[in-house]
Amino acid sequence: MSLRFSLMGPVRAWRDDEEIDLGPRQQRAVLAALLLNNGLRLSNEQLVRMVWDDPTPSAVMALRTYMYKIRKAIPELDLRSKDGGYTLQAEVFDDCRDEPLAGLTGSYFEAHRVRLGNERLRCREIFLERELDVLELQKHVAAYPLREHPRALLMRALYRDGRQVEALEQFHEMRALLNDELGLEPGPELREVHEQILRGELTLPRRPEQLPPGVEDFTGRTAEIEQALRTLPRTVGIAGMHGSGKTALAVHIGHLVKHRFPDGQIFVRGHDVANELLRAVGVENPVGDKAALWREKARGKRFLVVVDDLQDAASVRDLHVPGSGLVLTSVRRWNELSGVTWLTIAGLSVPEAHEFFGKVVDPARTAEEPELVARVLARVSHLPTPIRVLGGKLSSRPRWTVAMLLRQMERGTVLGEAVPSDCRAVLAPMVEADRQLTGEQRHLLDCFARQGAEVVDVCEAARLSGGDISAVEPLMEALADVHLVEPLELGRYRVPSYVRIYFSLRSPALTS
Repeated sequence: MSLRFSLMGPVRAWRDDEEIDLGPRQQRAVLAALLLNNGLRLSNEQLVRMVWDDPTPSAVMALRTYMYKIRKAIPELDLRSKDGGYTLQAEVFDDCRDEPLAGLTGSYFEAHRVRLGNERLRCREIFLERELDVLELQKHVAAYPLREHPRALLMRALYRDGRQVEALEQFHEMRALLNDELGLEPGPELREVHEQILRGELTLPRRPEQLPPGVEDFTGRTAEIEQALRTLPRTVGIAGMHGSGKTALAVHIGHLVKHRFPDGQIFVRGHDVANELLRAVGVENPVGDKAALWREKARGKRFLVVVDDLQDAASVRDLHVPGSGLVLTSVRRWNELSGVTWLTIAGLSVPEAHEFFGKVVDPARTAEEPELVARVLARVSHLPTPIRVLGGKLSSRPRWTVAMLLRQMERGTVLGEAVPSDCRAVLAPMVEADRQLTGEQRHLLDCFARQGAEVVDVCEAARLSGGDISAVEPLMEALADVHLVEPLELGRYRVPSYVRIYFSLRSPALTS
């Protein structure tokens, strides 16, 4: 669940896609004053002066009443009160289509209306530059006939549509208008576009839109999403074991914030990242310092970059550009990277896992077996990927019950030399993790699985594996780094049920 606010038009708020009733005008004015000072502490006196030009003695009491009603309407709002003041942390989304702060009066809001009006105009022209829609540009040019940048955009859009003569006519029309109204000649941008059209050399910028489609039944991760929305455009990292849904979460976050990055969204795998970023913006076969070239290309722009399955810290260390957002996913946390807010994810919470399973399988089929559903989900540690596979398996067997599915999961014989494809799919995240383990790490997990050890300390791990404590401790820490054991207090670890099950059933047919 995410909260969004807008100051363009009337003050508005949404919880996901549902608009929230913010109450009467003065209550909206209080919220607007907080949003205009997002993240800053405002005293009661400051807020009163912002909302009322000529406050009465009862204004402070009215302010407290409005604060109470705002919190009641939006209980999840990050609104903090301390020492006679308030601080609000929120995401403000501006669609740039309407007059800012519509319906609010007073000198404070009038001053901000002018500032936001200029911001609205700039935001609108960024949108027009991104879309290059001839009709929308013609409307904008008619509304602001002396603004040169949108006129240059209209020339580009007409040229792109094969309307070269009309594009040149726009230049001559603008030139005559500037001469008549201001006694000026067109500026450098208009002259350059005009000359490029005459020479047939006008090239249009490539706007990448590489973000994969979001998962329609995405479930949970509310706290992580809210943290990411607060952090971007600073770098966000998502770490978790295979099958935990890192990529789905990164893509979901990307779709929630892509409106904040009008120059495009770039999605790359974690190999040769700088080269892939440059290809996305039209630079083929780059030579030299690719990271420096990317920073030069991205300077002054707002891109959203998602790097999936990051393999080493060096490949992204010098790629962040102010104003652009960077989201990383990786099995391990790359703590050597500075300026990254890491979100570590594991399985879904128990309610979220049940909710997700109910989206994959018709809830009517599972309603009578809630305890068995809980056992199925627990066996895969509530991880989204195996839950989806198991739900698909059950959906494809209309005569099966949850008890039958659980019975098949518990039969180790199905994981012999001939492994059913659905069993491979359920365990695929663990197979991928297994391939990256050393022999010593694999031996430890085999020992834990054979003994059914759910929680072990370093001494117990050494006893079970026949190793020395000094050698076992770094092995346990390495397993914790890739989320195959969960660190508890110092020297103690939990082995997730999904990991134990995989290593108890591990066979050559699975790992081949």
